[in-house]
Amino acid sequence: MRRRPLLAASLLAPLAAPRLLSAQGAWPQRPVRIVNPYAPGGTSDLVVRLLAPMMERAFGQPFIIDNRPGAGGAVGTALVAAAPADGYTLLVTNTGPLAVSPFLSPAPNYDAQRSFSYITMFGGAPILCAVSGNGPLRNMADYKAAAAVRPEAVSFGSSGVGSVGHLAGMLWAQEAGVELLHAPFRGAADAEQAILSGSTTSLWNTVGAHVGGIRGNSIRGLAVTSAERVGATPDVPTVIEAGFPGSVASNWFLLAGPANMSPEIVTRLRTMLAAAMAEALVKERFVGIGLVSLGDPAPAEIAGFVATEAARWAPVVRKSGATG
Repeated sequence: MRRRPLLAASLLAPLAAPRLLSAQGAWPQRPVRIVNPYAPGGTSDLVVRLLAPMMERAFGQPFIIDNRPGAGGAVGTALVAAAPADGYTLLVTNTGPLAVSPFLSPAPNYDAQRSFSYITMFGGAPILCAVSGNGPLRNMADYKAAAAVRPEAVSFGSSGVGSVGHLAGMLWAQEAGVELLHAPFRGAADAEQAILSGSTTSLWNTVGAHVGGIRGNSIRGLAVTSAERVGATPDVPTVIEAGFPGSVASNWFLLAGPANMSPEIVTRLRTMLAAAMAEALVKERFVGIGLVSLGDPAPAEIAGFVATEAARWAPVVRKSGATG
């Protein structure tokens, strides 16, 4: 799927240089690395590729995106947890590594409450259930009927074991009373390609990563796991509309760094990113990739939010069998 990086690049082209604060003081004096613990093409990737050039203009140094996929995002997340807290290694991550992976077996070698300095919240996005655009499944009733033929008759791809897409698919299966066969991939692009090649029946993954496929009719969205329809995919019904109110779920995205980062660096990043995300064109792009605002919580509030989400997802992980 070569079009994913091109899609991300196309999001950047219309953006004018924002009037943001210029860098002062000792940081940054060299390039800053932003680790994305997923393969290119997913929502995390789209968000960071949208904002990185704006960060470069604001701070006067390159902000280099380093994709480190693996273990549902835990590999790249652990890499940042072990990095020096000097502001030169940052992390764009989401629900999976912080609120799900701690309950998997084996558990990751980081602590979501102690290993990170939380910086800012980008927003949240529901999960999309999608199938091939030219296949026979047209709605969630068809999907359930196909899955009911026999256990694991329907396979679904996600961005990895323990990802929110994986768990959202299992949550729906529990509510529907069927069994699905999970096929983990390294990222959204691989999961979508598996549908197009016919190697999997469906995918459950963050909606923003698959907007292009839906608009191009190569894949068909059956439902989104939100209470209301998503602006980027207005024709895709919600799980509530499809008759599965217990399957509402969201994936959230944030920026963090290693624990004990300088409060001054955290504040400067928060201030710059708040200004960037207030830009009309950035708001438009966020809507276009399926993100909704979760407000502007302070770093301590973000840590509390992560803890609350972890408590919510823990029983889902146990029921999904992802703990091994």
